[in-house]
Amino acid sequence: MEAKYCKESRVIRTSRVFPNDVNNHNTLFGGRLMSDVDQVASISAARHSRRECVTASTDSVDFLHPIRPSDSVCFESYVTWTGTSSMEVFVKIIAEDLMSGECKIAATALLTFVALDEHKRPARVPEVIPETEEEKKLHETAPERARIRKERKQKSKELAAFLTINHR
Repeated sequence: MEAKYCKESRVIRTSRVFPNDVNNHNTLFGGRLMSDVDQVASISAARHSRRECVTASTDSVDFLHPIRPSDSVCFESYVTWTGTSSMEVFVKIIAEDLMSGECKIAATALLTFVALDEHKRPARVPEVIPETEEEKKLHETAPERARIRKERKQKSKELAAFLTINHR
C-alpha cells in the first residue's frame, strides 16, 4: 500500500454564520461547530483511505476565539498520522471578519477515524507523508497523542463497566 501526502486528504469548506447557528451569547453554537468538524474530518478520512470510515473518537476540540455572526468560518482538515486501520485527522477552524478581513484561528480539533472493509471490519490504511512545517509538527507529535488516546479509551471502558443503566 503506497503512502499518501497529507494534501491528498485536505478538505477546505467555508460557510457563513446565520442566526439559527448562534447561541444565547450571539456566537457560533459549539455543537454546530462540532458537527461541521466531524463532517469535514470524515471526508478527509475517506479521501485518505478510499474506504467507508467511522468516527472512533473526537480527541479534542479547543475553542480559542468566539465566532460571531459577522464572520465566515473556514474548516481545513487533513490526515496527519495513521495506525494500521486508524487515521488521526486535524481540523483547523479559521474565522474571518467579513467587514474587516481580519482572520484568526478560532478553534482546532483532532479526531480519529477507522477505515472499514466490505464486511465492516477495520481495514488497512496507507501511511501519511507530511510536507509542510505544520504537517510535520502534527505528524511528529501524533504517536504521543495516540498513546494518550489509548489510555483514555481504556479508562473509559473501565468506567463504563462500573456504571449502571437506570434510565427506565
